[in-house]
Amino acid sequence: MPAASTIQSADFRIDVAECDVVDLRRRLERTRWPDEPADVGWNRGVPLAYLRSLTEYWATDYDWGKQQAALNELPQATTAIDWQPIHFVHAPSPEPNARPLLLLHGWPGSIVEFLRVIEPLRDPRRHGGDPADAFHVVAPSLPGFGFSVPLQGTGWSSGRIARTTAALMEQLGYDRYGAHGSDVGAGVAGRLSAIEPDRVIGVHLASDPRTAVTFATFSGDPADTPTLSPEERATVARMAQESEDDLGYLRLQSTRPQTIAYALTDSPVAQLAWIVEKVRAWTDPSKDLPEHAVDRDLLLTNVSLYWLTRSGASAAHVLYDGMHAEDWGQPGPAPTGVAVFGRASFTRKLLDPDGNVEHWVEYDRGGHFPAMEVPELLVADIRRFFRPLR
Repeated sequence: MPAASTIQSADFRIDVAECDVVDLRRRLERTRWPDEPADVGWNRGVPLAYLRSLTEYWATDYDWGKQQAALNELPQATTAIDWQPIHFVHAPSPEPNARPLLLLHGWPGSIVEFLRVIEPLRDPRRHGGDPADAFHVVAPSLPGFGFSVPLQGTGWSSGRIARTTAALMEQLGYDRYGAHGSDVGAGVAGRLSAIEPDRVIGVHLASDPRTAVTFATFSGDPADTPTLSPEERATVARMAQESEDDLGYLRLQSTRPQTIAYALTDSPVAQLAWIVEKVRAWTDPSKDLPEHAVDRDLLLTNVSLYWLTRSGASAAHVLYDGMHAEDWGQPGPAPTGVAVFGRASFTRKLLDPDGNVEHWVEYDRGGHFPAMEVPELLVADIRRFFRPLR
């Protein structure tokens, strides 16, 4: 536990210099656009016409100042743990019996993911819920993401991030707490229970069928899972091939993060395309465009945060460290809940073949970013999972 190098937190407000916002707009206006083969759609990446339209909106109509003000409505602070700057939202509940809850984002996410769930979780009384379901919400920017920069050194595996997060909760005085995570945050949340078995009361994870197939490919061919029906096997085989085609971002960031860092730091359109491609691929498949699944301004606020903090580069290095970790760890003893967004009959057969997960719920809507896509479903599921846990 890196608590020995922990310093006390200080209040924090986002205050991006106007010159940086002006520089962003000028870069967007001066983008040098590539050519594009005819009629390729999304098959080779983000289509030129789509990205030009989104870039024009970002440069002319999107209002960073308005979004910054919305972010600053949340109480924030910074600290340093293991010499690493850590930025976090700390939103205590007005309810005296509220339980502490960690919200852990993934890549290509940030605390922006949780803008629409923090208040309902913190103060259910004001949002049509039961006050007994209230949480003291802590939502850190993971090391290397958002305002948790610059990244100090290497070796930021999920285990090290989990230890840093546990130290943050100790600094805040929370002896027992729950954790929710998706993507990278799911790995961190899972490690927390093993690291702090007496303090973590439960781990709630969000997933989706595509993630289940991708995760299963790391251990072999998911279509070979013996419990799959012939129809499921064919679907999983198709999705596994799509996943293989979709992993270029991970191969580059987990092998040569410094190389892609130059594009992500020098070109806002490169950063936009890098994230938008994944939002389109990973959100609810019934939605044709990224902004059909995620509010356009919310999407651009997330991208803007990467750009304005230059964290596209450091986040890539964190993915490198995670993929090169020697010890992926074992799950801890805390009860586990999984909410799957985008129902598919094979998902549990891939992720929980023995039925060990105590709380398993699947929803017809949503995808990889449920806090932004279907926040009401995620809030309800988190409340339901933690209700019996004290």
